[in-house]
Amino acid sequence: MSGRESNSANLADRRPRVAIIGGGLAGLAAAVRLVEHDCQVELFEARRTLGGRAGSFRDPETGEWLDHCQHVGMGCCTNLRDLFERTGCESLLRRYHTLHFFGPDGRRCDFRGSPWLPAPLHLANAFWRQKYLTAGQRRSVARTLLRLARQPATDSENSPSIGRWLREQHVSQVELERFWSVVLVSALGETLEHASLAAARKVFVDGFMRSRDAYVIDVPTVPLARLYDEYFAGWLRSRGAGIHCGVAAQQLCGSVERVTGFVDQRHESHAFDAVVIAVPWRRVADLIPNDWHAAWPKLSQFADFASSPITSVHLWLDRPITDLPHAVIVGRLSQWLFRRKEEPASIADAVDSRTSPANQHYYQVVISASRDLATRDREDVVREVMQDLAAIWPAADSARLLRWQLVTQREAVFSVRPGFEQRRPSQATPIRNLFLAGDWTQTGWPATMEGAVRSG
Repeated sequence: MSGRESNSANLADRRPRVAIIGGGLAGLAAAVRLVEHDCQVELFEARRTLGGRAGSFRDPETGEWLDHCQHVGMGCCTNLRDLFERTGCESLLRRYHTLHFFGPDGRRCDFRGSPWLPAPLHLANAFWRQKYLTAGQRRSVARTLLRLARQPATDSENSPSIGRWLREQHVSQVELERFWSVVLVSALGETLEHASLAAARKVFVDGFMRSRDAYVIDVPTVPLARLYDEYFAGWLRSRGAGIHCGVAAQQLCGSVERVTGFVDQRHESHAFDAVVIAVPWRRVADLIPNDWHAAWPKLSQFADFASSPITSVHLWLDRPITDLPHAVIVGRLSQWLFRRKEEPASIADAVDSRTSPANQHYYQVVISASRDLATRDREDVVREVMQDLAAIWPAADSARLLRWQLVTQREAVFSVRPGFEQRRPSQATPIRNLFLAGDWTQTGWPATMEGAVRSG
């Protein structure tokens, strides 16, 4: 080997070796940026697939991937979009400028911003078209939104929940149910009584008012498992990163001054120059040796962070019920409906034979902050969901439910309660070469894909 080649090899060998523990979106985002900064990255995920809480599972009947819950981004999720662009995956996000709301009477009210007016005036006409609210209720909501936007963005344990604040503004029950809950429960994954005023303000100011495209939604066109395991992981591997699924970190090694690596579930040691912990909040303390805890006083608090569940109801019907790719359902148990992308472009395109496996039509209904479902019979929940759909789409009334799955992630998101912002940890830790990544860290965002990417 020549002197020049030897020097090049030595320089390559001196690249910082960084371990990322956790293969969710935060860990993947951290891996992408570290690879771009010429680090030697090795990512370790305890499960067989990547994705973490925003992941997928195999349908036991067909073997196809189904997302635990349909995840969407918004136009305001600039870091999420940037991650897709950096990895060449922007074509896997389909952008929709029109949201389809269905009121309690089944009437469709489309929501689309003006391409000509500046923000936030671009949404004035779209909001006024939501006819499931009376003209007086719409004016009341508009006034309350302006008062909310003028509230300080600070948060403390003494701050009111958004529900309490809205009642103090004398907001009617109909407005709470048909507007505030519809938007905020889906956006925050939490009820009005639990969600903080600051988090609600964040949704409306950044998610709707700040720019003309902030409100649009971006929906992945492939299952999340494929997005992570094929596309993101493939991009990382092509740039020299290692992806190790089925390897669970058990405990870090080193000292409170410097981490030197970790030991996995097989008691094998892995040496690194730096470590990024990108696991859920309840798991962090388990990775830290007991004699390090005194140097990290807030560590024990992470496990006490409250969470909120999200339920998805997966339905296979013998016929299509709507051509829409997605819909917001107002005033019912069901909150969002998503149609699989491979469905026929129109009901007329569906073939007459509707009972063969090839002609099962798949839909997913999402119910956020679904604590109340824990004590209900699962079949009863599915029955009510089908009634919700039949009240809006006549085809659902005559459709035969071929099979279903009800999936609840009990800790789908952290709960954005008053004072939570003050408890969220920084990505930096008291140990100089140990870092945190996760949507639950200090990102300024609620539990979203955008927050996860920002943390990484």
